[in-house]
Parts: sequence; C-alpha cells; structure tokens
Amino acid sequence: MYGLILAGGSGSRLWPLSRELYPKQLLNLNMEKSLLQASFERLACFTPSENIIAITNAKHISNVRYQMQSMSKKSQVLAEPVAKNTAPAIAVATKYIKSKAKEDDPVILVVPSDPLIKNLGAFKTTVMRGEKLAKEGYIVTFGVKPTYPETGYGYVNITDKQLEGGYKVKQFVEKPDSETAKKYLDAGTYFWNSGMFMFKASVFLEELQRTSSEIYNLLDEFDFSKSEEIPFNSFDKMPSISVDYAVMEKSDKIALVKLESDWNDLGSWQAIYDVNDKDKNGNVFIGNVMDEDSKNCLVYSSSKLVATVGLEDTVIVETEDAVLACRRDNTQDVKKIYEHLRQNNDDTHKVHKTVYRPWGYYSVISSGEGFLTKKIHVNPHQKLSLQSHNHRAEHWVVALGNATVIRGDETLNLKVGDSVDIAVTEKHSLQNLTDDDVEIIELQIGSPLLEEDIVRYEDMYGRV
Repeated sequence: MYGLILAGGSGSRLWPLSRELYPKQLLNLNMEKSLLQASFERLACFTPSENIIAITNAKHISNVRYQMQSMSKKSQVLAEPVAKNTAPAIAVATKYIKSKAKEDDPVILVVPSDPLIKNLGAFKTTVMRGEKLAKEGYIVTFGVKPTYPETGYGYVNITDKQLEGGYKVKQFVEKPDSETAKKYLDAGTYFWNSGMFMFKASVFLEELQRTSSEIYNLLDEFDFSKSEEIPFNSFDKMPSISVDYAVMEKSDKIALVKLESDWNDLGSWQAIYDVNDKDKNGNVFIGNVMDEDSKNCLVYSSSKLVATVGLEDTVIVETEDAVLACRRDNTQDVKKIYEHLRQNNDDTHKVHKTVYRPWGYYSVISSGEGFLTKKIHVNPHQKLSLQSHNHRAEHWVVALGNATVIRGDETLNLKVGDSVDIAVTEKHSLQNLTDDDVEIIELQIGSPLLEEDIVRYEDMYGRV
C-alpha cells in the first residue's frame, strides 16, 4: 500500500496561530509532534516509509520536507507549483506513485494532514477493511458516524446496500445549515466526510477519465521518469476543483467504510477545546494563563501572560502580533477574519513574527523606515543557504553559542559578542557546526527590506 498525505491547506479557521506560510499541519498544537508528523506516524503503522508521499504547495516545501525527513529519510515530498485544490493534486500524485511503484496497480490511501486520531489500532483495522474493497474495484471513503449536528463538515449518505465491511454510497452533500444537520443526524444514514480515500491507481484514473477528462488528459504532460518536479506550465492548466466535485460525486464505484477509531479534524478552535483536558470549571488553558472564575473557556498564550476574569464559553488566542477573542460557538467564522486580512494585504494572515525554517527560526524584533532587526536561531549542525541580497546590507552580532560565518572567500569563527558586516550583493552563509544552539542579532539596512530579496547559490534543503 502507498500513503499519500495532502499537506497543502491553509488552516484559516485556526488563525492567528495558523498562518498562510506556516499552516496548522506544521504546528504541534500542544502535542509532541506536528499534525503532519502524526499523519506520517499513522501511515507508517502499515506501510513502509519509502511508500509514504506528501504533496504540498511549493511555498511550504522546505518545512514539509524537513518535518517528513525528521520522521524518515526515505519519505518523499512533491511540490505543487500553484494551488489547484485536491483533485489535481491527487491525480498527479497517483501518476507519480504508479510510475515509481514496483506493483503494476498499487493501492493508495489518501489522507489529509490535519486530523487527530489517537486509536491507531482501530484506525489500522478500518484501513485493512477498506483495502479489501479497494482491491475489488471500489473507491473507498472513510466516514465518521456523527455524534452531533455539525455544520462545518461535509456529509456522505449511504444506501441500504451493504458490502463486505462497508456500504454503497448514495450521495455526497455539502456542509449543511443547522436544521439540515439535525435532519442528517436523525436519519442515521449520514456520515461525516473524513476526507480520507483509498483506491487502486487504475480505478481512480479510469473514473477520473470518465468524470473529469480535462484533468485526466493533462496527465500526459507529466513525465516522472525524467524528473520528480511538477512542472508549473502543465499544472497551471489544471482546473481548481476538489476531488469530491471532480470524481466522488459523479462515480458509481464509491463505497463507505465506517471509521472505527476516534477522529477530529482540528479545523477550529472549538475542536482544539474538545480534544484537550478540562479543569474543574471546563476550561482549557495552554501557555502562560492566569484566570479567576471563568467557565468553559479556551485560552491559548504563545508568549505573553493572558489574564482572564469571569468569562464563559469564550476563546482567546494570543500570538506575538495578534489576539483573537470570540465565543466558542462562533469559531467557524474565524476564517472570515483571515479572509479580510488577506484581501487587505495585511501580512498578519500570512506570517508570524517568528518564522520557522528547516535550519531553525527567526523572530522580527523591530522595524522602521530603512531598517529591520531580527533574532536568528540556528539549530545544532544546521546552516542557512549560501546567499546574497540585492537591496540590503546586514550586521550580525553573536548572542549565543559559536557561529561559523562564510563571507566571500573567508570563513569566520565567531563567539558571543563578536560581530561581522555583510555588504550588499556579498555571498554569505551562517552555520552552526556545534551541538549547541546558536543565536545572532541581525540588523538589516536598505530598501526595500523584503524576505524575497534572497539569491541562493547552495542550499542543503533543496531551495536553490
């Protein structure tokens, strides 16, 4: 079996913690591993690491690759050059897997990168049940039996025709309003759409040809025998459409298997509240929180002290540059704030003040006309790319550890308190060759001061 992880979402309903360039699947969310890493771990229960592939947007590729390879060096990552929704992503990834697989017709399990599933034994049992139906020629979807009238999920309605281990699917339906969701719950034949699918490669491609020929015909332009990169010009021709619309709603080969394990898509702050342990007053406090007499609240602090008094059914989320406050029953609407910020070109939807990179992270300390100050943290045995800048000069001061700096033809070994100047267009790199962390304070001078002002020459993370 092959596992395909869809890791390209934005996680807009978990703003301000989730941002466009560091979305929820890369976050730990008060757990030991990120959601992406947890997805990898689940798949590794029943398929070899080299059979696990993630597909993500090009802007996330370095972070996704770093997290995947921290789980296994054999894992693989594909980069969509432009976001086109799930149908083109799954179609291209299916062709990629088929071109690399030793089997003529591999079975592929497609999973989103963001659900939380703790009962791995029950999950594995469900997947094995689905595999039997997939081998019989069905496209299998995994449904979650609803426990309340949720309006934030799509639903799948089954027929009364039972299959071995599953059911024939009657229809896929969109996210309902509250009254419709109650009717679905009462009917007993509707399941939440988990977004997980399983199929033989040939079956999916045959159905894709029948239901979405525009996508299928474009697959001829992707030749993975020559390169593992997805070419922009070909992928950009793809329509932007979900796999539900493109295939699942039009196919008569869909079967549903009931997901026997726990499941939560962690798509909202209400979901984060649901999966965390509560105190005696029904509160979930994460981070530096002080409370007096609040009830049934979620308060998340990432840096500052958050003090609350007498709140009920409230969500408060603090990050370095934004604070969210809303009622718990309105958390689905957080995406509206995210969209307003995006439409107004407000970078608060896009990046944190602290930005994570494969080598560590940096935090913006202050900025003004013609200057910007950062703290750069480099993890042990990691290094920044060999690069230059066309619009800015930089001044570095070592604040922690022992840094190795490449500047032009020089190699400089700097300790705490040492400094170095980098001229405009001068090639340079910062490296940590030690077992301890390195931190430097960087002052940028110039205009414009843009993160995109980087020309890379060498990079251990494949970003050249």
